[in-house]
Amino acid sequence: MLHDPSQALAFFWSGWTATWPTQLLALIWLAWLVSWAVGSIFSGRTEKHVRTWDSRAYRIPILIGAVLLTPWTARVLGEQPIWQVGNAGTYGLGGVALAGVLFTWWARIHLGRFWSNAITRKEGHRVIDTGPYGLVRHPIYTGLIAAMLATGVAVGTATALLGTLLIAFGLWQKARMEEGFLTTELGSDTYGSYRHRVPMLIPFLPHR
Repeated sequence: MLHDPSQALAFFWSGWTATWPTQLLALIWLAWLVSWAVGSIFSGRTEKHVRTWDSRAYRIPILIGAVLLTPWTARVLGEQPIWQVGNAGTYGLGGVALAGVLFTWWARIHLGRFWSNAITRKEGHRVIDTGPYGLVRHPIYTGLIAAMLATGVAVGTATALLGTLLIAFGLWQKARMEEGFLTTELGSDTYGSYRHRVPMLIPFLPHR
C-alpha cells in the first residue's frame, strides 16, 4: 500500500509519463482531458439517449483499453517496450497525437451545442455536414483513434498497444451505434444521405 503521499505521487507520475520525451504525450492527454471536461458544460438539452446498459458494448472495451494504456499497468507488470522509436520518433508521434486531439476540438467546436459525450439526440438536432464533418462522419472519434494509436506506438509496450486497439475498437463500435441511433431519430433519408456522401472514420475512403 502507498501510505506515503510522496510515494503515491511518484507512482501516479511514473513510467512513460515521467520520462521525457514520452512525458510529452502524458501532458498532451492531460491538457485534453481537462479542457474536454471543462467544455462539457457547453451542451444543449438532451431529448433522448441510448440506454446506459446498451452503451456497455463500447464503454467496456474503452475502459479496459484505457487501463492497459496507462503507465501504471506496465510498471506493475514489469513490462519493457517491444521497440524504441527514439527521441525523434517520439516527438513525431507526439505531433500526430497533438494533431489528433486538436482535430477533436475542431469537431467539437464546430458541432456546438449538439455535442454530447454519450449517444444522444439534442434539442433541435440536425445533421452537421460542414467543416470536419464534411471529411468524416465522426471526426472526434477519428482524432482520438489517431492520437491513441500514436501514443501506443510511442510507448511501445504490449499492453499499451493492446489498449490502443481496444479503445479504437470501442470508438468504432460507438460510431456504429450512433449511426443506427441517428438514422432512426433523424430519418433514413436525412442521415442516410449523409452516410452516402461522407466516409465514417477515415477520410477519402469509399463511403459506407
